[in-house]
Amino acid sequence: MKRLIAMMCAVLLAVSAVGCSNNNPQQNSSVSTAEESSKEESLAEESLAEESLAEQSSAAEESPVAEESSDVEDSYVVRVAALKGPTGMGLAKLMDENTEGTSQNQYEFTLASAPDEILASIIKGEYDIAAVPTNVASILYNKTEGKVQMAALNTLGVLYVVTSDDSITSIADLAGRTVYSSGQGAVPEIAFNYILEKNGLTAGTDVTVEYRSEHSELAALMASGEAEIAVLPQPFVTSVLMQNDKVHVALDLTEEWDKVTNSENQMTMGCIVVQKAFAEEHPEEMAAFMKEYQASVEYITDEANLEDAAALIEKADIIKAAIAQKALPECNIVFIDGQEMQQIASGFLQVLFDSNPAMVGGKLPDEDLYYQGSAE
Repeated sequence: MKRLIAMMCAVLLAVSAVGCSNNNPQQNSSVSTAEESSKEESLAEESLAEESLAEQSSAAEESPVAEESSDVEDSYVVRVAALKGPTGMGLAKLMDENTEGTSQNQYEFTLASAPDEILASIIKGEYDIAAVPTNVASILYNKTEGKVQMAALNTLGVLYVVTSDDSITSIADLAGRTVYSSGQGAVPEIAFNYILEKNGLTAGTDVTVEYRSEHSELAALMASGEAEIAVLPQPFVTSVLMQNDKVHVALDLTEEWDKVTNSENQMTMGCIVVQKAFAEEHPEEMAAFMKEYQASVEYITDEANLEDAAALIEKADIIKAAIAQKALPECNIVFIDGQEMQQIASGFLQVLFDSNPAMVGGKLPDEDLYYQGSAE
């Protein structure tokens, strides 16, 4: 009997175990199904989110406001530096168009009184384009190992010897005299020293040369009578003559340069330089600048626009309109690019190098100095 009871208990235990075993897969299946359901819901939510973002993006692209925002964001503001002289005067029309919002490019202009004020910034790449003395373009090219190029010539000879002494009629008459000048380290110093040398005189020995940092400072000295003889460029010559009727132009240094070089190498005072990286990375903006700058120069130098051009020059805070109107015909403002620029500039730099290599940065630059893009 006891054995029978024991056997029955064993059977009951076996049945119970089987029941428990059958329940576990159902529980596991339920958990698995819940997890899968949760994952499917998550994927569905992600899909809906992606569709919503796609719809928003599509709507943004179709929205006029979104397009305007994109245009503003994508536009590049071209940073341009120039000097308060003929180089800045040639930019006056373009500067006004930029202010009025009618220029093709957007520009940020900086005007300086002397080259030293902008050279460090050019080397650092803080200006995309700059107007500088011609020899400085070579110095910058050498200093930056080819990162700065010459894009155009913008000013030819504009140097004069002005004096209140009627006895000064030739270079030889400067012997033993003190001559004031500006533009130390740039074309005025180089050209004047070269002309003296070719006339048998040495600056610092036969002729004492006193330098002032800015053209405007020297012009003020001449106008007040504190200086008797000076080498000055236009339009500062005109400014002095208008203020002091005892001062006159004694010598045109462009003519004197032509005499000592047999007119083989043209004097060129100023040029446009460009960061090579800017020209390569923003070719459309560079081409637009060349075209707009050429048009500006042509407008400013057209005698039919003389009065308006003078007003624009004063508006740009370069020089007074009354002075600009009289000086413009004598300022020799030009726009010369391409092969003609290279021919003129290379000959001029060769003369400077032969006279003093330091004045072009220690060595003559190679042909890569000359940016060959065109304004056409």
